[in-house]
Amino acid sequence: MAGHTTEKKFIRIRGANVNNLKNLSVDIPRDEFVVLTGVSGSGKSSLAFDTIYAEGQRRYMESLSSYARQFLGQMEKPDVESIEGLPPAISIDQKSTNRNPRSTVGTVTEIYDYFRLLYARIGIPHCPKCGKEIKKQTVDQMVDHIMSLPERTKIQLLAPVVRGRKGTHAKLLDQAKRSGYVRVLIDGNMYELSEEIKLDKNIKHNIEIVVDRLVVKPGIEKRLSDSIETVLDLADGLLMVDTMDGNIINFSQSFSCPDCQISIDEIEPRSFSFNNPFGACPDCFGLGYKMEFDVDLMIPDKSLSISEGAITVMGWQSCTDKGSFTRAILDALANEYHFSLDTPFQDYPEEIKNILIHGTNGHSVKVYYKGQRGEGIYDITFPGLIKNVEQRYKETGSDAMKQEYESFMRITPCKTCKGQRLKKESLAVTVGDKNIYEITALSIEKLCDFLKDLKLSSQQELIGKQILKEIRARVGFLAEVGLDYLSLSRATATLSGGEAQRIRLATQIGSGLVGVAYILDEPSIGLHQRDNDKLLRALMRLRDLGNSLIVVEHDEDTMRAADCVVDIGPGAGEHGGKLVEIGTAETLMQNPDSVTGAYLSGRIKIPVPMERKQPTGWLKIRGAAENNLKQVNVDIPLGVMTSVTGVSGSGKSSLINEVLYKTLARDLNRARTIPGKHKEIQGLDQLDKVINIDQSPIGRTPRSNPATYTGVFDQIRDLFAATADAKARGYKKGRFSFNVKGGRCEACSGDGIIKIEMHFLADVYVPCEVCKGKRYNRETLEVKYKDKSIYDVLNMTVEEALGFFENVPSIRRKIQTLYDVGLSYIRLGQPSTELSGGEAQRIKLATELSKRSTGRTIYILDEPTTGLHFADVHKLVEILKRLTDGGNTVVVIEHNLDVIKTADYIIDMGPEGGDRGGTVIATGTPEQIAECPESYTGQYVKKYLQQ
Repeated sequence: MAGHTTEKKFIRIRGANVNNLKNLSVDIPRDEFVVLTGVSGSGKSSLAFDTIYAEGQRRYMESLSSYARQFLGQMEKPDVESIEGLPPAISIDQKSTNRNPRSTVGTVTEIYDYFRLLYARIGIPHCPKCGKEIKKQTVDQMVDHIMSLPERTKIQLLAPVVRGRKGTHAKLLDQAKRSGYVRVLIDGNMYELSEEIKLDKNIKHNIEIVVDRLVVKPGIEKRLSDSIETVLDLADGLLMVDTMDGNIINFSQSFSCPDCQISIDEIEPRSFSFNNPFGACPDCFGLGYKMEFDVDLMIPDKSLSISEGAITVMGWQSCTDKGSFTRAILDALANEYHFSLDTPFQDYPEEIKNILIHGTNGHSVKVYYKGQRGEGIYDITFPGLIKNVEQRYKETGSDAMKQEYESFMRITPCKTCKGQRLKKESLAVTVGDKNIYEITALSIEKLCDFLKDLKLSSQQELIGKQILKEIRARVGFLAEVGLDYLSLSRATATLSGGEAQRIRLATQIGSGLVGVAYILDEPSIGLHQRDNDKLLRALMRLRDLGNSLIVVEHDEDTMRAADCVVDIGPGAGEHGGKLVEIGTAETLMQNPDSVTGAYLSGRIKIPVPMERKQPTGWLKIRGAAENNLKQVNVDIPLGVMTSVTGVSGSGKSSLINEVLYKTLARDLNRARTIPGKHKEIQGLDQLDKVINIDQSPIGRTPRSNPATYTGVFDQIRDLFAATADAKARGYKKGRFSFNVKGGRCEACSGDGIIKIEMHFLADVYVPCEVCKGKRYNRETLEVKYKDKSIYDVLNMTVEEALGFFENVPSIRRKIQTLYDVGLSYIRLGQPSTELSGGEAQRIKLATELSKRSTGRTIYILDEPTTGLHFADVHKLVEILKRLTDGGNTVVVIEHNLDVIKTADYIIDMGPEGGDRGGTVIATGTPEQIAECPESYTGQYVKKYLQQ
């Protein structure tokens, strides 16, 4: 037996053919840290996610009962002959983060659930009004309180049995009479129970039974406490003492404030959940913000007058036209309040602005209007622009109009809870003098310190010990994966792909599973080289617990640290899908076929430019203060490539995406965006447009594809429409579109596939039997250009299409740019849903490259190297150089040192993440940054510059 225990275990894959894998067979060692690498599009993800993970999931589902399976849907069996030794698989990828606005870092990691439990069990409630600590009162405490009233005070002890309930309550009154009570207070009026009491059953009533009437004097304690017990019994722990002078004192065996007469419900974990009506702020329903119309968006340019079109909001654009009804209202207001519509809006006194925006406060004005049906004078009360537009927004039934209105709205913190998302009663409960919102708003790093120094009473310590142990451990894991700058209240929708993935990683370490295969997709995205070691330590911990790690990764440090590296390739798409090498980073370097090995060993290098380009001008950002930026002043050079660097959370995205991009988009592209906080940006006159090239998909439906996105499909259709065949049949270019009737196959509406809904099983997609998946009808496919139909052209890879269209310069130019950005392997008609984020980004880059440049464009790219292999990064660097050679400006947010070393100028943010970041540490060429001792980026770039 002993011999078996030392034997190494493998996941044995035989004959995998998913996507572009070519009958791949490989043995991946189990319980080790394995990296899958290879050029982009070589089939790494097909192996990791579409084969190993999909099969692991499917086998798990098969083990469930058929009853449970019907809720989960059937899983496709991947195209693979066999997989042996497969452990249960858990995938941690970038796509699966929750974009729900209610989801926060705390709720995703489940730390918030532990905090809710902690606050419900050991929290100290305070009165939300006066801030006094609230305790439950015992009968003895109530007796003492009543005995402290002035002597000879007359009191009545009342039992509040009905609180705001509709009905005649005849049964209850009858029972009280039978129990021997004489008097009762109904809605503040005293009745004798012996008389007939008729209540209106449709009105809410308050009923208190008078249990005892006493005069405060020594010696009544025994009778008083007996009566109090009777009252508490009758009224579920509540007691009202009427002191006959109009004052009523409330007592409660549960939580209530003796001074403010506010009683709060029993505290439960759900009282602290902002997703539950018991805890959520009643105004914003626990979102913490509201969408409200913003004057700055409705009247963007306040230097214009109303007659010149200062008001741009929907429904009021017509007020520049003298015959419109909106103009008639404004004219009437101008007469009544003596102002002119030709005065610039900013020059109006506050009072006039107030009338236009918030209305006349009920005062009506006479509006003279001449319409198609005659003319008349109407009395109209003007509610103000905001109220008027709000009403239109509520009443419109069309989604398109709603979206249009929403572009004039701004998200503002809810006024009731000030963005804290919970009811005031829940926020009044504290542990260690902080309420639950204040704790979740701390950065993880400060939260660690707070939990370390937390002082509790011995009873609290006993109750909360177990909960605190869990919380401390989980918060510790978040700090370990390099996320100590985040706070638990941060919305998950605002996280970058890498951050979201590392949060899920921390949650998995916290769950402590053993014997699982974790499949990760580039966890190092968005991580500075400095934090890479933290991430690798976290991955090693998962492995040491006894799990298999399969990581799809392009990062050099990760490859060198891995126990085993699998290189898939050698090329992309059709040229990939084979196993090049399996072994350590060392064995890869020795293999002449491995492109990865060539870059690791330094046989191929991305060259450092001989000289850095000189800027042609400067954009000057002044006083940027968005998120954690600390009044940053920074100059961005024009006409060169600038790289913005810094550790995660240091404020790069806040500066570039929130402040710079949104200001440029508003001023150059006339987009309706609200830029982040800053004083001003000087030098905008040197640019004419801004283009943000991000990794969002190029389209959400299978109908969009690279050919339609780059616009080359239009030209291809023109070409087909110009052929002799098409002219003979009288076909125009619309005949060759699969989105409109005419040329497409009507059986599948040009999709090429038909979705068949199966109950209890996965929806099955079958090729359309009429057109056999070709999307067009037979007549259209008979039109050929160089012996190829339109379907054949859509099915070509970029590489094939280059040769095919070599004599058509306008088409060739566009396809050449797709080839240049390293997408030689994708098909022109490949549905956008099948493209990765990196591929979508490169298609956008190619589209920009193929346009004629003005030389005054600024391109903003956020981590364009995501999902790119060394070889693809090499291509990317050359493309970015091409963009700047035309005189354009490129600004890249990047951690990849190969890109950073080739930049002409670097802006390094830091020094740390979160509160300890938000300043500019150093600016200059990579050589100058490398000499700066405070810059982390500089220390790492130095090694790369010396190679």
